[in-house]
Amino acid sequence: MDIDQRYPCVEDMKEGARRRVPRFAYDYLVGGIGKGDCLQRNRQDLDDTLLMPRYLIDASKPDFRCNVLGKTYDAPFGVAPIGLSGLIWRGSEKMLATAAKKHNIPYILSTFANESLERIRPVGGENAWFQFYPPNNRAMEDDIIKRTRNAGYEVMVVTIDIPVGTRRDHDIRNGLSIPPKIGLNTIRQCAARPTWSLQALIHGIPDFENMSPYYGAGATLEQSAQFVTNTMTGHITAERIKRIRDVWPGKMLVKGVLDLEDARGYLAQGADGLVISNHGGRQLDGAPSAASVLPHLRQQLGDDVLLMADGGVRTGLDIARMIALGANFVLMGRPFMYAVSALGARGADHVMTVLKEEFHMTMAQLGARSLGDLPGTLFQKD
Repeated sequence: MDIDQRYPCVEDMKEGARRRVPRFAYDYLVGGIGKGDCLQRNRQDLDDTLLMPRYLIDASKPDFRCNVLGKTYDAPFGVAPIGLSGLIWRGSEKMLATAAKKHNIPYILSTFANESLERIRPVGGENAWFQFYPPNNRAMEDDIIKRTRNAGYEVMVVTIDIPVGTRRDHDIRNGLSIPPKIGLNTIRQCAARPTWSLQALIHGIPDFENMSPYYGAGATLEQSAQFVTNTMTGHITAERIKRIRDVWPGKMLVKGVLDLEDARGYLAQGADGLVISNHGGRQLDGAPSAASVLPHLRQQLGDDVLLMADGGVRTGLDIARMIALGANFVLMGRPFMYAVSALGARGADHVMTVLKEEFHMTMAQLGARSLGDLPGTLFQKD
């Protein structure tokens, strides 16, 4: 059966991932925090965003290339950073970086990915960006920035929305921890997903490879996990972001911004752009969605500020909605992980093709010849 027939949309790929990934890893991927209200709000606020179709204008061949941070990309979306991506599906980082380079969109490697920044940069080339969780250890911070620069990355995405460790109920119930706690529940989940389990047997439990140089020789998995937990905490204040800006020579985005004064503060310290995000509904269950705050931020910050956004985006229509609301560029994480979990490497290429086709169709329906036309399609209810 042709993969296009089995997986014509992201929701079908999500179901494919559910059938192949153990529950503890799958729930980590799909879940939010608390009751999941923020997760649902991300989706609902996009669903409530209506766009007006127009057919008088010939927009059958829309141009949706876009220039971001000095590089032209073939579509206005990219792969958001996903922590523990190698635990969800082994090798997903290389799969997605390879496909992103082919499709000429950005791929953002997480600090907490299971492949090192040095290995992924040659795979993704100029399309590879690095997402940085600043540690509360200055020497480590300097070294990671140096490694990022030496590896050839041109864009660093500094995430600011994990001031403390996060407590997620579904992970506690499922026994998800680093290192994983091997019990009867975990064994049953793995036994039900033989392809995933075979990879784990062959390759072992994935490590935080970007952090492993700092654990110290001979550290156990439990010790390394505790090291990461203790090190990656603290608010990213104006002073901290300025220090990173002063030593990082490339482009710098700040990710996790929702508040207007935060946005102004990070821009004042030299950020080249902002990623409007509530971390996929995974940090604060009472937070607003990016879709709900984008129009206000765009109005207050002006048209010249680079605003990216993520949260709940699953289709080409959703990409258009985010741009209509004020985003210049859109990031997604879960859809790409669904695709590689369901289909492996070919899933990465497939989902990017699907999203491009959906976005093309949406722009044509809206009579939008270019990305700049999308804000004018936003339907304002009386």
